[in-house]
Amino acid sequence: MTKQQSLSCITAAVAALMFSTGAFAADKTAYDQAKASAKSTYEAAHKQCESQSGNAKDICVAEAKAARVKTEAMAEADYKGTPRATYKAKEDIASAEYKLAKERCDDKAGNDKDVCVKEAKAAETKAKADAKAERDTKKASAEATDDKKTAAYKAEAEKCDSLAGDAKTACVNSAKAKYNM
Repeated sequence: MTKQQSLSCITAAVAALMFSTGAFAADKTAYDQAKASAKSTYEAAHKQCESQSGNAKDICVAEAKAARVKTEAMAEADYKGTPRATYKAKEDIASAEYKLAKERCDDKAGNDKDVCVKEAKAAETKAKADAKAERDTKKASAEATDDKKTAAYKAEAEKCDSLAGDAKTACVNSAKAKYNM
């Protein structure tokens, strides 16, 4: 098996692992299984890297590490289920991808290497900025939804002011139920 075929096999195995475990780690057991699977896949991939040498070996190891980070980060984000966990996972993945890209740049020299490293850094910065924008957009959307709901509730409750006694109480309770207030 050539180095390229070996790298392709590792990448395919890790991709399959990511899709089979990372996307469905919604409970503690699945989360623990995803982490254990990521660890064993990493160890197997790392072991395959031992037969290589030089920068090809370094790239192979970096690919295995990046794949492990991806799987574990997505499993944790799925398990926690929060926007912050998703943001952190995307940041961790961007950092791992950057390290991998930098390792690939080591095969180049001079200005080509400098350009390669700058492009890798730009890709990392973009991925992190996109993750932050997505997080902030979701937060703003949630706040807007809450504001709309509160305003609609206040309008509905205002209609109840023309009533009195039990009718007013029933009207207010109905508005509260309708808008989960």
